[in-house]
Order: sequence, then C-alpha cells, then structure tokens
Amino acid sequence: MNPFWAWMGSLPVARLLTGFALSAAIGVLAYRRGALSRSGIGGAILTGTAIFGFGGWAMGSLLLAFFVSSSWLSHYKERDLRKQRAAEMFEKGGRRDLGQALANGGAAACFSLLGWVLTAQAVEWGMLGYACAVGALCTVNADTWATELGVLSQSPPRLITRPSRIVPAGTSGGITLLGTSAALGGSTFIALCSMAFQVVFNDLLPSPQWLPLAGAAMLGGLFGSLFDSLLGATVQAIYYSERRRKETERAYERDGTPNHHLRGWRWLNNDWVNFLSSLFGAACTAALFLPFTMGSLPTLSFSP
Repeated sequence: MNPFWAWMGSLPVARLLTGFALSAAIGVLAYRRGALSRSGIGGAILTGTAIFGFGGWAMGSLLLAFFVSSSWLSHYKERDLRKQRAAEMFEKGGRRDLGQALANGGAAACFSLLGWVLTAQAVEWGMLGYACAVGALCTVNADTWATELGVLSQSPPRLITRPSRIVPAGTSGGITLLGTSAALGGSTFIALCSMAFQVVFNDLLPSPQWLPLAGAAMLGGLFGSLFDSLLGATVQAIYYSERRRKETERAYERDGTPNHHLRGWRWLNNDWVNFLSSLFGAACTAALFLPFTMGSLPTLSFSP
C-alpha cells in the first residue's frame, strides 16, 4: 500500500470528528459571550480539532482549561481604569480573532500532531512531542495571566532589558512582580491540570512521567512568558499614535488611521510574538523533560 494512504488510514477519525464538534460548539458559545470574533471561531475549530483529535482527551481538556481561565481573566476588573488605559496600547481587543486563536493554540496543535506521528515510531519520541504541546499551552496561559493581572499592579512596570527604567502599564516588555507571579501561576495552573487530566483520561503518558512533565512544563511556560516580554522589549513592532499621543502595538487606529512606526520588525506583531514564545516555551519544556523520558531515545525510521 502507498505510505500516504496507509498513513491516512491510521488517522484517528472518530477523535477528529469529536474534536471538531466540540470545538465548534465551544467556539459558537464563546462568540455569543464576546470572547471570540467570527474569524476566531474558525481558529478555535482548527486548533481544537487538531488538539482533541491528535492529542486525545487530556490535551483537549487542557486547551479548554486555558481558554476558560484566560477568557475569564480578560473580563476580570475590565472596568478598572488601569486595564482600560493599558488596553489602548494593545494591538487587539478582548475578542480573540483568527490570528490570536492560531497564535495561542497553533503550536500546541502542531505538537499534538507531531506527538501522534512520533508515537507510532517510538513512544519516547511521542512523549516529547506531547510534552512540547503542554509546554506551549503553559506559555500562552502564563502570558495571558501576566497581561491581564500585571496591569493591575500597584507598582509601575520596569523594562525587562533595563530594570532601572520605569515604563507605562501595558508597555511591551514591561514586567512587574505581580505580572511575573501571575505568569508563574498561569503556567502552574496548566501544568497541574495536565496531571489531573492524565489521572482522569490516562491517554498520553505513563504515570511515572506525569510529575516530571508538570514540573518541566511549569518552568517552560514561565521561561516562554519571559521570552515574550524580551521580544516585546527588543524586536516587536511598536508604533506611535499621534491621536492618543502614546506608544501602541497597533499599526492602525480603529478607524484605519495609520500610526507612525517607532521601532522593531514590522512583521513581528503581537500574534507572532505569542506564537514564537509558545515555541520557545515548548523547547524549554522538552529540554527539561528529556532526562526523564523512559530509556534512551531510539533512532527514528519512517520507511514504509
């Protein structure tokens, strides 16, 4: 049989269809509650179907835990003036669109697929793939918690590359003790959920690996969140709004008026920063988890 058709025949069709149905239902509900835009529904379906289908119930539930907690925090104290002022600097609003959905869940979806493919070749490699998926979700959750709670800090943020420099709340690359603590809390939340869902579903890793994975993902998520801040302080595209007389991540005002480019790479917007940071967090998780994988990693062979 042709290797491609053999691979297609092994797809977890039932799980993919279940993931599609669940993610579509959650996406529509989130749209009605104001958490997703119309394009965001498509992003939720794409990432949700892949993560549920290839990652299994444990990974799918982990994605749901991220979405619920981050959506709730986006509305937490949303009337607070500190949040409203900081929101003016952010590239997008509270409704997640297609780009945000893919930036937050895209890496986890890709690593879920990679883990499923590698498991058929060698369980140890598959475990690393799934560890990367968990680390990616820990990173985006850590970043979301840091953003939503960090702007409420009583002390002003300081630039991560120059701690002596105080910057306005919401500035890309600005960090506070509250925000960093929130990042650790967000990463820890997803890491602990990964252990809890493994107990319930037991469909990713053998039980001796649950605690090492949680520890590696917790640290990987924190490192990924700090990397996000580093990118924001150095190479993320930052603009200046003449109308509002302040720096912003937005290339254009809501009415289409272009803002003046100040610094950073024009292509590196907030979505790309989130995606690259999730890759970095996933890589850190894999590096920390690698010593705990069962036995030495065997040589991969994809010959038919």
